[in-house]
Amino acid sequence: MSFAGKSALVTGAGGGMGLAIAEALQAEGAHVALVDLKPPAKILGGKALYLQGDVSDEAFVAHAFARTHEAAGRLDYLVNAAAVLWFDRDKSAVEMTVADWNRIMAINLTAAVLTVRHAVPLMKAAGGGAMVHVSSIQCLRGDPMPQDAYQASKAGLIALSKSMAIQYARDGIRSNALLPGPTLSPMQARWEGKPETQARVAERIPVGRLGTVADQANACLFLLSDKASYITGIELIVDGGVTAMP
Repeated sequence: MSFAGKSALVTGAGGGMGLAIAEALQAEGAHVALVDLKPPAKILGGKALYLQGDVSDEAFVAHAFARTHEAAGRLDYLVNAAAVLWFDRDKSAVEMTVADWNRIMAINLTAAVLTVRHAVPLMKAAGGGAMVHVSSIQCLRGDPMPQDAYQASKAGLIALSKSMAIQYARDGIRSNALLPGPTLSPMQARWEGKPETQARVAERIPVGRLGTVADQANACLFLLSDKASYITGIELIVDGGVTAMP
């Protein structure tokens, strides 16, 4: 899956899944712009560009795409991986504050609206492109310990992805959603250093292990690549078989 000579912008790339995707794209030859609110967990060499700012701020998003286009001369790929999962604040919609709801929605969903607004014209100019929006299997089901804003925002990403797929298919722009299952990443910091907890979670996964950020990066690169040129508007579930269980 060569991405040589192509350009990608990845949000949420300061660490975890977003960083793994950005590293994989760079390894396959792409010019990559990494975007995140926090400082980078790792500095990528070569032509990688790190842009620090708030993806729910349209002025910053516009700046990020302008810098990416200036550096690479084109934009071919967009990965929306920026998200927050606040276990202490994101609860039942009946209980959580409206301010927390709005902030989570701004980061997890509105930011993706802003990025596609700026990505589509650049992809059209490049003759086409591909987007992957990182959702979650959590939006497909309820939870006795709810994170309602997270789940609703991730469901919204699927709807946005489908709409983009239909609107811009004839422009050569594809849009798909990636739905990770239980994955070891900074977002699941509650599992770090707790092998017994990890083992208990893994027991409930048909393949018998937690996912890795590399698992999700591999799936994302497939959806972005020309090998998936006839795939648009779908949700690719990467969860070790969790959602296939009764």
